[in-house]
Amino acid sequence: MTTTAPSDAALDRYLDDNREARLASYEAFLRIPSVSTLPAHAPDCRRAAEFVADELRWMGVEHVEVAETGGHPLAYGDWLHAEGAPTVVVYGHYDVQPVDPLDLWESPPFEPAVKGGRMLARGAADDKGQVHMHLRAAEALLATGGSLPVNVKFVFEGEEETSSEHLDRWLEQNRDRLSADVAVISDTSFFEGNVPSITLGLRGLMYAQIDVTGSPVDLHSGTYGGSVENPVNALCHIVAALKGPDGRILIPGFYDDVVPLSDADRAAFAALPFDEEAYRAGIGVESLVGEVGFTTLERRGARPTLDVNGIWGGFQGEGAKTIIPAHAHAKVSCRLVTDQDPDRIFELFRDFVLEVAPPGVTVDVVSLGGGRPSLTPRPHPATTGAAGAMAAACGRAPVYMREGGSIPVCASFERILGLPVVLAGFTNPDDNAHAPNESMVLDNYERGIRAIARMWQEMAALDLSDGGRGSRSAGPGRTGDEPRQGAGTTA
Repeated sequence: MTTTAPSDAALDRYLDDNREARLASYEAFLRIPSVSTLPAHAPDCRRAAEFVADELRWMGVEHVEVAETGGHPLAYGDWLHAEGAPTVVVYGHYDVQPVDPLDLWESPPFEPAVKGGRMLARGAADDKGQVHMHLRAAEALLATGGSLPVNVKFVFEGEEETSSEHLDRWLEQNRDRLSADVAVISDTSFFEGNVPSITLGLRGLMYAQIDVTGSPVDLHSGTYGGSVENPVNALCHIVAALKGPDGRILIPGFYDDVVPLSDADRAAFAALPFDEEAYRAGIGVESLVGEVGFTTLERRGARPTLDVNGIWGGFQGEGAKTIIPAHAHAKVSCRLVTDQDPDRIFELFRDFVLEVAPPGVTVDVVSLGGGRPSLTPRPHPATTGAAGAMAAACGRAPVYMREGGSIPVCASFERILGLPVVLAGFTNPDDNAHAPNESMVLDNYERGIRAIARMWQEMAALDLSDGGRGSRSAGPGRTGDEPRQGAGTTA
């Protein structure tokens, strides 16, 4: 099919003329405190989904709805009039992380502020900023050309920050409706130094909580010390048993399914423009540490991890209180790589925690969700099209990398819908996602909108009808002979 696309000059002129209105809409989106992990914000999550749905309707997208999932709703809409052109599923998420610790924010997290060329707010980067880029790119194309170069199905969910708990079921129920040639996800970042990048791999995730209980109530440490087990001490013993001083995880069977890095993989990591000292200084730590035998980029993008994300129990106020706490708790996550299964890793983790727990306390281990890793070979034509669009918008060719973070839906799109996935993200790598003072460099935001618009123009001319063979989920079905390329950073 031959499509009539707006000229680059017309698209840029429209975007330049509408910059103030675009930023006002961006700020309105960011003001909605759509924290999916906190039940009190459930109405805000619905309000965010309705905001997105209203934006889709306003710009001319059809079949728009706020769809129920069993949890937070998602916003769906499509534009399907590019006859003969490929069909793309666009995914993003409107939900955001909690804002703690609040006292470290330079300004209130849900009162967006522009400082030093950045939009500062929770969700400015992850992922409301990138959802908004897709909305504005579609708006610009429809406003200047009256059509989109490709058929687009928008899926913007509200539970990504809670492991997309209900999304797989919705994808199963809407499999026919979501028939497409490729999925595009913008929930990743540029490489270190704010270098444009295409992400080829994502790590999976296993998240669990350890609850250690002793007596029903706190005990006097003088009266009972030496005769009962202290739950905080017991929890510390458990946590210390999980990893060795060499950074290796000590859970039996943990590495059984890890696919080793090939020489080509390691060469791709080494070829990236990575300044390790600048990276360390930017984080503000004295040294970089991790699993021995691997570089920093390899550890971030292609090796599994285990980290305690939170630990609490006992007296934490000012002064002294001599007690043996009644209970102690820890939240633990593992980032997973090809071909690790989060359900199996949770079982191994749970069994090991129970094995090493000292006597005298009760220990419970609860799963808090997870997601599979994924890996996409570089040669897929949709990836090439995205790279060309990014080069045109950013003035330089992107590098190929692997993200250290997790996007559970990436593997779900391949496994459930049979779609190859292109991970084209535009946030600055120092965006402070999940942390205080999250921000989006506004130059990235503007270039991202233009890159997305050009990406649809690039993809309109591609043959993407390969049934998704260009992508795979890094799951149990892998044969072992697919190409593995790329290198990594963390989302």
